[in-house]
Amino acid sequence: MKIALIGYGKMGKAIEAIAVAKGHEIVARIDKDSQELLNKENLQKAEVAIEFTGPETAYNNILKCFEANVPVICGSTGWLENMPNVTALCLEKNQAFLYASNFSIGVNIFFEVNKRLAELMAHQPQYNVQMEEIHHTQKRDAPSGTAITLAEQVLEKVTRKQNWVNADTTAPAELSIISKRIDPAPGTHIINYTSPIDDITITHTAHSREGFASGAVVAAEWIQGKKGVFGMKDVLSL
Repeated sequence: MKIALIGYGKMGKAIEAIAVAKGHEIVARIDKDSQELLNKENLQKAEVAIEFTGPETAYNNILKCFEANVPVICGSTGWLENMPNVTALCLEKNQAFLYASNFSIGVNIFFEVNKRLAELMAHQPQYNVQMEEIHHTQKRDAPSGTAITLAEQVLEKVTRKQNWVNADTTAPAELSIISKRIDPAPGTHIINYTSPIDDITITHTAHSREGFASGAVVAAEWIQGKKGVFGMKDVLSL
């Protein structure tokens, strides 16, 4: 494939290394200092764009990919208030779009484990559930997109919790997410159910960015020839 990288920080470079090792070609590298390269002419050199920037830029970057008729894989978080617009435009313009809060294959399996555990705990009110996420200090959003996905999965099943808060809380209806920023942590997510008798904890710990980068390349390979809005569940048949 010919790939345009939108966002060429640590994640963009990790994606490049894996893509090139698999025989793909990087035809555009666009970062915050080369925004002038984010144009229709450059994007149309690519068969797919992989977008890892930030909450301020992701939405417009996605729209520019649609305008260039280029499938886009997006891993940016913190912009999801615009997801309904992106979904509608993607379908209206017959484009291809795939978003994931986390592209790691392990994390996406962890999502399924989290949903099943929440389902089992839904009728066990003696257990209180709390979450913690740990990332490197350069991560700009808190809680992480992965933590929000996990929290929403819990809220869907454990209805005694009505909303999540990014703070330590003792309110019975609130799901606490504690965010920690510690270098060089690439990403740890912990869901803990605690009762007076025992605790049940599930944890996913990333050892490097390689899992995220590898999953993004797999998603880019998978989306070729497809139209519509997708997620990693589609890629992995979960």
